[in-house]
Amino acid sequence: MNATTKHHSFFYKNGLGIVVLSLFGIALVGQIFTGWHEYNSGLEQDGVEAVGMWNYLHSGHFISATFENFESEFLQMALYVVLTVGLRQQGSAESKSLDEPEDVDREPVARPDAPWPVRKGGFILKLYENSLFTAFMILFLISWGLHLYGSWVDHNEQNVLNGNPQDSVANYLTQANFWFETFQNWQSEFLSIASIVLLTIFLRQKGSPESKPVDAPHSETGK
Repeated sequence: MNATTKHHSFFYKNGLGIVVLSLFGIALVGQIFTGWHEYNSGLEQDGVEAVGMWNYLHSGHFISATFENFESEFLQMALYVVLTVGLRQQGSAESKSLDEPEDVDREPVARPDAPWPVRKGGFILKLYENSLFTAFMILFLISWGLHLYGSWVDHNEQNVLNGNPQDSVANYLTQANFWFETFQNWQSEFLSIASIVLLTIFLRQKGSPESKPVDAPHSETGK
C-alpha cells in the first residue's frame, strides 16, 4: 500500500495537537484552582469575604495572570515567524540555509490542491502569504489588551482595599507595575527563542523535526 493511501487512526494523525492542547487544559485548570485559593487567601488577610470560583474567573487577578502569559507566547511566535524570514544563524536547525534556496521562499503556484487563497490570487494571496504572522500579532494585541485590563482592575481592587483612590487606565500605564509584569514575561520568551536557535547548533534529539540529524556537523545550517 502506498504511503499516501495508508489509513491512520485519528490520534495518530492528530496526536501532537491533542496532547499539547490536553496539557494546556490541565495546566489551565490547575492555574484556576490554585489561583482561586491564592486570591481568597489574600482577601481573607484583608478581612474581606472569599469569592466563589465563578466570580474569581471575572476578577482582574485571573484575567491579568492568564493573558499576561498568553501575550508573551504569541509575541514570541510572531517574532520567531517573521525574524526567520530574513535572518540566519549558522549551524542552527531553526535557521534557513545560508546559501541554498528554500522551499518556503518559492513563489506559490495555483495548483488544484493548493489552498483557496493561492488559487484566488491577487490581494487575497498577499494577505495569505503573511497570514501566520498576522494571526499571531492579532492574538498578541488582544492578549496584551486583556492583560492590561485585568492588571488595571486588580490594581484598583487593591487600591479600594487599602483606602486609596482608583487610577484611570492612562494613569496606570505610567506606573511600573504593569510594565514590570510585561517585561518579565517578554524577556523569558526572547531567551527561549535564543535557546532553541543556539542549542540546536550543538545538541540533537533523534526523531525530532526541531533537531538536525544526529550525525549532522555543527556547521550544517537548517534541518
